[in-house]
Amino acid sequence: MNPYRSMLFVPGHKPSWAEKAVAAGADAIILDLEDSVPAADKDEARQTVRETIDRLRAQNVRADIWVRTNSVDSGLFGADIERVLGPGLAGLLLPKVFDAKEIVQIDAVVSHVEKREGLDSGSVGLIVSFETAVSMAHCEDLAVASPRVSSLLGATGPNADVGRELGFEFTPEGLETLYLRSRIILAARAAGLHHPVCGVWQDMKDLDGFRRFAEDNRRLGYKGIVLIHPSHVEIANEVFTPSPEKVDFYRRMIAAFEDAEARGSAAVDFEGQHIDLAHAKTARSVINLAEAIGVG
Repeated sequence: MNPYRSMLFVPGHKPSWAEKAVAAGADAIILDLEDSVPAADKDEARQTVRETIDRLRAQNVRADIWVRTNSVDSGLFGADIERVLGPGLAGLLLPKVFDAKEIVQIDAVVSHVEKREGLDSGSVGLIVSFETAVSMAHCEDLAVASPRVSSLLGATGPNADVGRELGFEFTPEGLETLYLRSRIILAARAAGLHHPVCGVWQDMKDLDGFRRFAEDNRRLGYKGIVLIHPSHVEIANEVFTPSPEKVDFYRRMIAAFEDAEARGSAAVDFEGQHIDLAHAKTARSVINLAEAIGVG
C-alpha cells in the first residue's frame, strides 16, 4: 500500500465533496457507503461513488481512491462490490469485520469481480477496520487472512462502535485504548504490513487536540490517520511527514555507517551515539518513507 499520511472520508452520496477532499491535500480519499449514507440513499450512493471514481480517475488526481463498503452482515456488501469495483479503485475499507473466515470470503468475491471487470488480479487492496470485539481479539489472524490485506485501522473515538463494543470511556490521552492500538500495530508489523493507520478524531474544531492525538499515535507506530474533516488534513500530513531535520540526521547517519563499513568496522560513534547495522536500517526506513511521500 502507498504510504498515506491522511485518508479523508467523503460521504458517497455527496459527489462535490470529493473535489474538496482533493483540494485539501489528502493522500487518499475514502468514499463512504456505510455510516454517512442514509439507508434510503444507499443504492443511489453506489452509482454516485462509481461516477466519482471515474471522474477523479479522468482528472488524474494524486490521491488514491478507496471505498468503505457496508459490512458483510448488513446484507449490503454484495451490491456495493458489484457496483463500485472497477478501474481507479485502490481498495476497500472493511467495517465491522469479525474473523479471518470473513476476509477469505470477501477475497473470493473481490477476485471474481476483478476478473469480470478485467482488472489485474490482486489489484484491489483491503484495509481491515477493527470495530468489533471479536475482530480485536483475533487481529493477528485477520492481518494474515489474505494477501489483499494492505493495512490495519486501529479505530478509536468517543461514543462510536469501538467504544460501545468494549465499554470504555474515551479520553484524549488514550490509555483506555493503548493495549488495543498497540496490539494492532504488533499484528500489522508481524504480518509484514508496514503502514498501519489510526483514527478517528471526532472534534472538528479542536485542532490542538487533534495534533496531540495524531502525534501520540505516530509515536506508537502508526504511519497515517483516517480523517473526517478537511481541516485536519494539513496537520495530519505535517505530523506524519519526517521533518527535514530528521531526514538530514538519518542521511548523515547512513553516510557515517557506510564510511565505517568501508573501513572494515560494523559500528561507529556517530555524533556521540553508538550506531551499527540495526540503526542504519532504521535510518534507511525513514529515508524511504520520506522519498515515497515526496519530501526526501
